[in-house]
Amino acid sequence: MKHLLLLIAVLSLTLPTPAQEPPTTPPPTRPARQPRPPIVLAPDDKPAFPPAPAGFDKKRDNIERGKLETVEYDSKSVGNQRKLVVYTPPGYPAADQTYPVLYLLHGIGGDENEWRRGANVNVLLDNLYADKKILPMIVVMPNGRAQPDDRATGDVFRTAPAFGVFDKDLLGSVIPFVESKYATKTGPENRALAGLSMGGGQTLNFGLANPDTFAWLGAFSAAPNTKPAAQLLPDPKATAQKLKYFWISCGDQDGLFGISQGVHQYCKQNDVPHTWHVDAGGKHDFAVWKNDLYLFTQKIFR
Repeated sequence: MKHLLLLIAVLSLTLPTPAQEPPTTPPPTRPARQPRPPIVLAPDDKPAFPPAPAGFDKKRDNIERGKLETVEYDSKSVGNQRKLVVYTPPGYPAADQTYPVLYLLHGIGGDENEWRRGANVNVLLDNLYADKKILPMIVVMPNGRAQPDDRATGDVFRTAPAFGVFDKDLLGSVIPFVESKYATKTGPENRALAGLSMGGGQTLNFGLANPDTFAWLGAFSAAPNTKPAAQLLPDPKATAQKLKYFWISCGDQDGLFGISQGVHQYCKQNDVPHTWHVDAGGKHDFAVWKNDLYLFTQKIFR
């Protein structure tokens, strides 16, 4: 709910529809919030999969566990040391084994710890491994606010431009650091990018712009930072040939539903293969995003 309240305020700026570009800086004063268009569900706006089973994010006894750690790296684009939270799977590192990597992004009010706080991400993944539902992978959770003071404090909307330039840090520093420190596979077929809310918009903006880096994409409840679909996919056929899996999802009670719905509709009209998953009764919160992560991780690197 925190993300939804924050992002509704973004919509009251100069971004009434997904067809416009986000502002580079917030105005000094914000005008009164404009009414949001009603959610109109089309026949295909429905769940693609059943929801995760009860207890999927609850800690179990007597199972192997992965490791969650915070590490620091030198950011060339930001100019200082920054933090990542990294999950390595049970048994890591196995002898002579390398692992694909999922880069998992947070929302406008979060940081590198948001998935740990909001989703019990290590517990969720441990349970998936125990049930043999996912392939071994490393999950990297960076801070998508690419500025020297990257804490989520004060007016977080004033940090929106830092989210927009995070691709320089991700491509130029995060990925090289991860691939030098951990036993990783390389190449786009071994890298996935996914995120919630603002991180969902970053996934669409950066992932679709860099199909030679990421072949697996997951946008969960993408925020108004998402570029118009025609800009995301100027050559739909070429991009579709490079993507191995493209997931778009949102809750059907989410005030930002039209953003994800619009990307889905554009992909459908232009024959871009993708999964469109609508969480029934879902709002803009972790109840949706945990379920999306549970489902998405079972589809990638196969």
